Amino acid sequence: MKLAVKTLDGADAGSVSLADDVFGLEPRTDILHRMVRYQLAKRRAGTHAVKNRADVVGSTRKFVKQKGSGGARHGNKKAPQFRSGGRAFGPVVRDHATDLPKKVRALALRHALSTKAKASELIVLEDANLSDAKTKVLTAKLKELGVSNALVIDGAEVNENFARAAGNIAQLDVLPIQGINVYDILRRDVLVLTKAALGALEERFK
Repeated sequence: MKLAVKTLDGADAGSVSLADDVFGLEPRTDILHRMVRYQLAKRRAGTHAVKNRADVVGSTRKFVKQKGSGGARHGNKKAPQFRSGGRAFGPVVRDHATDLPKKVRALALRHALSTKAKASELIVLEDANLSDAKTKVLTAKLKELGVSNALVIDGAEVNENFARAAGNIAQLDVLPIQGINVYDILRRDVLVLTKAALGALEERFK
């Protein structure tokens, strides 16, 4: 598969060949779904918690006689049915992450890239460098490319001026190649790869 290479100004800068085993797969929604669930579960903090009977401060004295009261045989007021008592079966601090084989995760990334390529939502840039960290300048350049909602993946290091300028644009994410992931690819309308990122991907899946 061949794709035209663009500059930030929207001009043509040649073309590149995309590997069919990375960008030419038939996307499988089941694999993408598994990967997105894996990512979202993994990033949950899991710090929610409540006080159970052991955590509530109060007396453990038996406050009513065992017999003769005409009511239930209560032990102490820490029981869940009483006001300010402990919570029964409440959430506890835990890790929500699940397991997903490494091969499935790698396959999901290929399918995410293929999804963008098949939908013509993939743009290859010569580079993502700016001389000045000006949001106005970057916004104008993105308009020339026809991009308003996108994920930009650069090489091992992101140009500092480009990253600072992009920080003020609401629907634009910028990541180095190490941070590429399925969820961020799918949540944005367009995927923008620099030639450096494309080379790193081909090396990764070689």
